[in-house]
Amino acid sequence: MASDSAKLVIGLIGGIGAGKSQAAAEFARHRAKVINADDLAHDALHAPDVREQIVQRWGRELLDEHGNITRRKLARIVFADDAQRRELEALLHPWIKRRVEEEMINAQNDPRVRFIVLDAAVMLEAGWNDICDKLVFVDAPRPLRLRRVMEQRGWTAQELEARETAQLALTKKAAQADHILDNSAELPHLSRQIDDLLRTWGFNPV
Repeated sequence: MASDSAKLVIGLIGGIGAGKSQAAAEFARHRAKVINADDLAHDALHAPDVREQIVQRWGRELLDEHGNITRRKLARIVFADDAQRRELEALLHPWIKRRVEEEMINAQNDPRVRFIVLDAAVMLEAGWNDICDKLVFVDAPRPLRLRRVMEQRGWTAQELEARETAQLALTKKAAQADHILDNSAELPHLSRQIDDLLRTWGFNPV
């Protein structure tokens, strides 16, 4: 899992709706460069070569009126069938990892960046933890996570369950983490934990 890069690379893992993006934003306050793999997945779906392969495999009915892939339609298909999900991952993951590595190189060369945070829901499943120095698990109870994804993403409990089933069990994710952040309370509670964690790693919070 260790990286040879000069700047510390922190990988964020955790349950869906646990608040990895919220934790990433807190790290960003301390001049971290945050690389969000979900944002890169959005970009991948707009890449002409990727988009064309997806349309050829799953049909033009996935496209909206602007010719863009409707993620929710695609998700309903692939999260209902493990084989099709793996097909999509085989297409997207190499593209995303290349972009992650490009952004990491840029961050390593940017003097404004103190350390790097990779926020990736499928970090362990995709094997991207091998480019991280530390893994941090963001934890929150399932009822709270469900409420968050219902409010923020409009998901149903069934949609959350389908996505969770496709990922590594949370107990296994937590077991591989170097540190666990409790994100079940208000933001100041999370901020204090991140400040303390940075101090243990030799960073003075800014």
